[in-house]
Amino acid sequence: MMKKYLIYGILVLTALGCNSEKKSGAYEEAEQKSVAKLSDTSVAEKIVKTADMRFRVKDVQGTKEKLGSILKVEGGAITEFNTHSMIRQNEKVKYSADSLLELIAYRVEGLVVARIPSEKLDDFTNEVAKMAVFIDDQSLKQDDLSLNYLSNQLKNKNKAEAVTQLNNSVSGKKVSVAERSLVLKDELVDNKVNNLLTDRNVRYSTITLNFYQDNTIKKMIVVNDNLSDYRPDFFKRFWLSFENGWSVFKEFILILANLWALILVAIAGYFVFRHYRRKKLIA
Repeated sequence: MMKKYLIYGILVLTALGCNSEKKSGAYEEAEQKSVAKLSDTSVAEKIVKTADMRFRVKDVQGTKEKLGSILKVEGGAITEFNTHSMIRQNEKVKYSADSLLELIAYRVEGLVVARIPSEKLDDFTNEVAKMAVFIDDQSLKQDDLSLNYLSNQLKNKNKAEAVTQLNNSVSGKKVSVAERSLVLKDELVDNKVNNLLTDRNVRYSTITLNFYQDNTIKKMIVVNDNLSDYRPDFFKRFWLSFENGWSVFKEFILILANLWALILVAIAGYFVFRHYRRKKLIA
C-alpha cells in the first residue's frame, strides 16, 4: 500500500515538472521572438535640420520680397514675417514760425521664418548669402530622431496588440477594461502624431533669417508743437498785461467797498487808541 502511494507521488511531481518546463520554454520562446523581432527592425534615418542666419542687406523690404520669390520656386513658404524700425536718434529744429524740420536716424530690421524642402536647404542658404552685404553669423543644426521614431513605431504595435487583447478579453470589470483600452488608444494616437510631425520636419527644414539695413536718415516737415512760439509779441503782451493790471485794481477797489464797515471800525479804533495813549502820556 505504501509503495502504491509512493508511485503516485512520483508521477505527480513528474507531471508538475513537465508543465513548469513547458511554461518556461514558452516564455523563453516568446522572449526570443520579441528580441528577434526587435533586431530585425530596420532603423529609418530621420534627420531634422534647422538653420539660422543673421546678415546685413541694402533694403529690408526688397530682401523679404526676394526671399518669398526664391522660396516659392524651391517649394517652400514663409511661416512668419516681421519688420521693426529702431530709432537711433531723433531731433527737431525750427523751420518756420509754425513748422519744424524733424530729423530721424533709424535702422530697419526684418525677421523671416521659412520652411523649405530639406534637400534644397543648402542651395537656399547659398542664395541668401549672395543677397547679403555682410553675414554676421550662420549656423546649421541636425537632430537625429531615428531611434525615437523607431521607439514610437514599436510602442504603437505593442499598444495596438494590447488594445485588441483588452477588447477580446472576457472580464466582469467591463468599465475598467474600457478605460484602460481608451488610455492605450490615446497613447497610440499621440505616438502616431509625433511620428507624423517628425516626418514633416524631416521633409521640410526650418530656417530663421534675421536681417537689417544700414542706418537711414528721414527728413520731415512737421507742425511746430512748441506752444511758447505761438505767444503774442512783446508789445501786445505788455498792453494785455496793463489791461489785466487795471482789471485787478478795479476788483481790489470793489473788495474794499464791500468791507467799508470794517474799515470804519478800524479807523475809529485807531483814533480811540491814539486818544487814550496821548492822555496816558500827559498824566
